[in-house]
Amino acid sequence: QVQLVESGGRLVQAGGSLRLSCAASGRTFSSYTMGWFRQAPGKEREFVAAISRSEGSTYYADSVKARFTIARDNAKNTVYLQMNSLKPEDTAVYYCAATRRGAMLTRSFEYTYWGQGTQVTVSS
Repeated sequence: QVQLVESGGRLVQAGGSLRLSCAASGRTFSSYTMGWFRQAPGKEREFVAAISRSEGSTYYADSVKARFTIARDNAKNTVYLQMNSLKPEDTAVYYCAATRRGAMLTRSFEYTYWGQGTQVTVSS
């Protein structure tokens, strides 16, 4: 089992940058594929980015490609989401998630463990 705690969300102006962090408990962090999802008010939770266990592969939603970067530090049990050129439509609660499955997974039900979320608000 793994517990996830996100941090780094805050209010930022459009065009700005933020880095979210997700700290994981446990000794087997490197065995999990990690993902970031987000949920805006009144909308369904949507996939943002995923990274493989070995850091070798990443995958992004089209809406964030070239603006967001997912990375992980297995020595620190942490996954990051660097968000640049933020837009008001990026406003949402951002969640990190973990799964033992090895594929790049984009659907929320495919992830087993979830953090509590961190709020990102982008003002215009």
